[in-house]
Amino acid sequence: MEIAALITWLVTALGGFYMLGTWIARGGVRQQKTGESKLPAPVIFGHFLLAAAGLVVWIIYLFADATALAWLAFGLLVPVALLGFVMLARWIPVHRGRVARLGSGPVPAAGAPVPAERGFPVPVVAGHGLFAVATVVLVLLSALGVGGS
Repeated sequence: MEIAALITWLVTALGGFYMLGTWIARGGVRQQKTGESKLPAPVIFGHFLLAAAGLVVWIIYLFADATALAWLAFGLLVPVALLGFVMLARWIPVHRGRVARLGSGPVPAAGAPVPAERGFPVPVVAGHGLFAVATVVLVLLSALGVGGS
């Protein structure tokens, strides 16, 4: 189960890296000053840094087999998940605005600012979220000792 958690965590990280790279490449950091991006940089980078720290702790746990490290990794995942939900809640209206623009809704003025996060593909967002949930569950079960090493 511990290796399954590692695999789901790595797959989740790949989706996260893709979205972080997209957000940065489309000017998300720069858009913080103008308010165009609905995703606050501290939330994005906090999510990334806590998830990366948790992954490092998890890898150390795999070698050390110290239950305290499994619980520490899980403890780091809790704020990661909360920040992820915050970003999802802020991304959904941006995505809906894109769908409305492509559909029959009002068309924004030419040259209107486009939030950087509008470039996130729905399958990547959904996959990232699903693998994240699987990771949290697997890490919790491992910390609880379910499925033993």
